[in-house]
Amino acid sequence: MITIRRAGERGRTRFDWLDSRHTFSFGEYRDPRYMGFRALRVINDDRVEPGEGFATHSHRDMEIVTYVLDGAIAHKDSTGTSTVIRPGEAQRMSAGTGISHSEYNPSKSDRVRFLQIWILPETYGLEPEYEQRSFDLDKNRGRWLTIAAKEPRDGAVKIHQDVEVAAARLSPGQQATYRVKPGRHAWVQVAIGSATLNGAALAEGDGAAVSDEEIVEAKATEEAELLLFDLA
Repeated sequence: MITIRRAGERGRTRFDWLDSRHTFSFGEYRDPRYMGFRALRVINDDRVEPGEGFATHSHRDMEIVTYVLDGAIAHKDSTGTSTVIRPGEAQRMSAGTGISHSEYNPSKSDRVRFLQIWILPETYGLEPEYEQRSFDLDKNRGRWLTIAAKEPRDGAVKIHQDVEVAAARLSPGQQATYRVKPGRHAWVQVAIGSATLNGAALAEGDGAAVSDEEIVEAKATEEAELLLFDLA
């Protein structure tokens, strides 16, 4: 069964410096039908204007993944980490017992667009951690590349939860196939472009909950980039 969450139906937060679309309930946007999917709690599609960003704020007991689609986002946190995240990179921050951080767009001219993803941890009270890795999606076009996992491999960042996050970059007409193990579920998010998912048309920003399906086939109808969350 595939249940589609259309981009235009998402919640939205707008300020003069931020345009954020919420796949699941977040902040002042609350919809009891969309409180998350399995351990996946938040997918925010954020667009931040040049020189602007999120002032220092705190989190706890959450696995937070930042995935940049266009531009760059600068990050600084209470673990002493200070870095810039760009397309082709994944950042994982385990908030654990508590972490404070800021995020801002260092560009003077270009807007940044990124996905902020929250995953519920399997254990509370973890030691705060930070990790950032880069991935060559163009070299791996047409296949799912694991970028985050409980048992990381191929350079993936670690997630303290029974989940795998995979990314795929597809040329028009190209297809990527993913096998879902029995009893598991998937969420597929179209980050860029458009594609079909087991024949169902998905546009940019659309997401889909997948249950009781053995095979997930994503086929790009234009240049596309997708994320897949494999969840218990």
